[in-house]
Amino acid sequence: MTSSPVLDPTRLAKLREALLAASYTADGCLDLLGPTGYAALARSEAVPALRATRGGTALETLVRLFLLQQPVPYAAAAAALPVEDCLTDGWLRPDGDQVRAAVDIRPYANEVAGLPSSDAWVVSDLGCAVGGAGGIGSGETAHGVARRELVLGVGGASTTLANIAVRRPVRTALDLGAGSGVQALHAARHAQRVVATDLNPRALRFAELTLALSGFDNTHTAEGSLFEPVRERRFDLIVSNPPFVISPGSRFTYRDGGMAGDDLCRSVVRGAAAHLEPGGYCQLLANWQHVQGEDWHDRLAGWVAGTGLDAWVVQREVQDVAQYAELWLRDGGDHRGPGGDYQARYGEWLDAFEAAKVEGIGFGWITLRASGAERPTVRVEEWPHPVEQPLGPHIEDWFARQDFLRTHDDAGLLAARYVLADEVVQEQVGSPGAEDPEHVILRHNRGMRRATKVDTVGAGFAGVCDGTLSAGEIVDAIAQLLGEDRAVLRERVPESLRLLTEQGFIEPVGL
Repeated sequence: MTSSPVLDPTRLAKLREALLAASYTADGCLDLLGPTGYAALARSEAVPALRATRGGTALETLVRLFLLQQPVPYAAAAAALPVEDCLTDGWLRPDGDQVRAAVDIRPYANEVAGLPSSDAWVVSDLGCAVGGAGGIGSGETAHGVARRELVLGVGGASTTLANIAVRRPVRTALDLGAGSGVQALHAARHAQRVVATDLNPRALRFAELTLALSGFDNTHTAEGSLFEPVRERRFDLIVSNPPFVISPGSRFTYRDGGMAGDDLCRSVVRGAAAHLEPGGYCQLLANWQHVQGEDWHDRLAGWVAGTGLDAWVVQREVQDVAQYAELWLRDGGDHRGPGGDYQARYGEWLDAFEAAKVEGIGFGWITLRASGAERPTVRVEEWPHPVEQPLGPHIEDWFARQDFLRTHDDAGLLAARYVLADEVVQEQVGSPGAEDPEHVILRHNRGMRRATKVDTVGAGFAGVCDGTLSAGEIVDAIAQLLGEDRAVLRERVPESLRLLTEQGFIEPVGL
C-alpha cells in the first residue's frame, strides 16, 4: 500500500491549530477567494484562486499548498504551519528550497441540521478532490499512487448523501464504504459511536486522518467488503456512498463495485435488515439498470421485498448507456489517453450493456427503515425536480406519516385533526375571464416541492384545516355548503386525505 501521512495525535493537533489560526476553513477560503474563485475551484479551474492568493498571508499560503497544490517557499510554509512536523509526518514533501503538499487537505463545513456548523477538513489524494480521478491523467499511477488505490475527497455524491441523511441523535452509526470519511464526519456529530468501513485499506487511513484532523475521537475503522467487517453488529443509522458504478471491470476501488451489473447496490439493500436496530435507517446512493422488457419500479421493489423494511426509492435521473459510459470514462481520465485506448474501452462498456440488455442507468437515493411493521411501506418513484436541501428532516417526516397512515383506516383518518403544512400555496388554473377555475393546484415549497391537483372539496379542506376540527367535521361542513350528501362525501374523502398526508401537504396533529 502506498504510504500516507503519519497520524501522530500531538502533531496533528498542532496542524489543526495552525489551520484554524490562519482561517483555513470553508468560510475563510470563501471570504478570501470570493464566490467566483470558489465556484471556479469546484470546476477544477485554478486561475481565479491563483490571482487571489498573491499576497503571502498564512491563509493564502495554505490555499496555494493544499487547494491549488502549488509549491511555496519553505519560509512561507514555516510561517503558516509546523512545517518540519508536516515534512516528517508526510503532509508535505520537499521541492528544492520550496515545499509541496503530499495530500489534499480541503476545508469542509461539517453541517448537521439542528446543530451549528463545525469546521472540518477532508484529506484525499492530490487531484482527486473534485470530479473523480479524471484530473490526474491516464497513467497507471498518479503522484506515486496506484490509480486503483486512489482516495477521493468531497464530490457531488458526497454532499447529496450528507444532505438526505436523517440526523437525529443516535447511539451507533455505520459509514459503509467510507472513502475519505466524509459521511463519518457528519455522523460523528450526532452519533455516540461511528464505525467507518472500506475495502481499500488506504481509504481507511485517509478516513482516520480526516476524522482526527477534524477533532473527532468517537470513531474507528474496519477493513472489509460491505457488511463483513461489522459481522452481526446493528446500528441506528447506516449511510453508504458505495462504489455503485456499473462498469465492465473493477479498475477503481472508489467507484467500481466489482459485481455483475447493479448487484453491489442490491446487496447493500438486502443486507441492511440484519444490521439495523429497531427504528434504524439505512440510506445510500445507488445506480440501477433499466433492462429491456422489465419495469425498473418492479426491479427496485424486488430489492426490498422480503426484507421487512420500509423503503422510499427516488430516481433522480436516467442516462442512456452511451452517456453513462462517457461520464465514467472521463471520470477515470481515459479521455486524456491515446484515442485508440479510449475507443476500445468505450466499446467494452457498450458491449457489456448490450449483452445484459441494459437500455439505461438510473441514479438516485434509497432510504430504508426498520419499522417492524407487519406490512412494510415500499414507495418507488421518479422525481427529477429540484428539492429543498437538507432533505433529511423531510425524509424522516415522510416515514412518520407512513406510520400514521398504516395505523389509520378510513374512519380513523376522518376522526383525526390536521393542519396545513408550512409554505403550501394554492394556484387556480383556468382560461382568462372564466368565472370558475378549470382546476386547483396545491404547491408545496418545502421538502420535495411537490404539486398536486385537488377538487373543490380538497381545496376547501386545505383552506380550513387548522387543527381545530376533525377531518370528518370539516367534510360535513363542506357537504352542507355544497349541498352534497354527507355520507357520500365521507366515503370519498379518505382517499384524498391519504394522498395529501403521504405527500406532506397536510400533517396530522400530534404526529
